[in-house]
Amino acid sequence: MYDLNVTLIQPDLVWEDKKSNLLKFEDFFNRIDRKTDLVVLPEMFNTGFVVDQRSLAEDMNGQTVAWMAGQASKLNTVITGSLVIVENGNYYNRLVWMKPDGNYSIYDKRHLFHPGNEHEQFSQGKQKLIVELLGWKICPLVCYDLRFPVWSKNTWNNGVYEYDLLLYMANWPAARSYAYRQLLIARAIENQCYVVAVNRVGIDGKGTNHQGDSTVIDFKGKHLIEIAPNREGMETISLSYDKLTDFRKGFMVGMDWDRFEIKS
Repeated sequence: MYDLNVTLIQPDLVWEDKKSNLLKFEDFFNRIDRKTDLVVLPEMFNTGFVVDQRSLAEDMNGQTVAWMAGQASKLNTVITGSLVIVENGNYYNRLVWMKPDGNYSIYDKRHLFHPGNEHEQFSQGKQKLIVELLGWKICPLVCYDLRFPVWSKNTWNNGVYEYDLLLYMANWPAARSYAYRQLLIARAIENQCYVVAVNRVGIDGKGTNHQGDSTVIDFKGKHLIEIAPNREGMETISLSYDKLTDFRKGFMVGMDWDRFEIKS
């Protein structure tokens, strides 16, 4: 099994300015100095966490999805991030998993942030997404999903795990950064997997500050990399599948996990 090279980008997003944000990410891409298999962008990477979804929404044939396809092809890597998508009159906070060949998978954010009235603006996602990359099984989720461990829970069936890497993209406020950091560690430990988390920095158009705390955590709950808070940054890391497998074989708690069913 191949190791997986993952690039995390922690930007200061320009409020509701798609052109500036996409150019900013292109600048980051041009500075990637090693082979990478996956580039992770934050939640609503092209606009910031917006209030007026109607004026900024695109369909799946829109500018940003086309940009993702072009950049994934140019870099020959998967690019993933979420944006506001309108489909059949409904608005979604949609994660797009864009492959270099232009094919993609989607995940619509399941847990909408009621304290911020996200549930009044967006439709709830219903299906969890598991994607494969170089033999790795990856579960990508969005921001507030982090607070709900049942939705993200790994499963074990006759020695086979549902996923190996749990991925979170966020617009998580600095005021709740302690909870963010602790929950990420918990998700790695309880699911016996790597966790990759990418968050933005800076103050958005509503005055909310974000300090980043983008990180990679291993299956023991240890930080492998941490991007410095309160400033833009980018890191690429190689994740070892063999180390994950050896740990799981030596500590097979998966066979004792509860079995459950999630009802929509």
